[in-house]
Amino acid sequence: MYIDPNTGGMLFQVLAIAFTAVSGFVLVFSGRIKMFIARLRRKNRERDEDQ
Repeated sequence: MYIDPNTGGMLFQVLAIAFTAVSGFVLVFSGRIKMFIARLRRKNRERDEDQ
């Protein structure tokens, strides 16, 4: 199997862009993500107390 020598560079660029996009998404929506997780934990806690 032959792999072009420049494939590694291209793969690195794609992974770097993907990592940057995911990091940016988490940074922009971190407040909403935290609120969502807190809401889930609160619902689980209330459900456990009811049982």
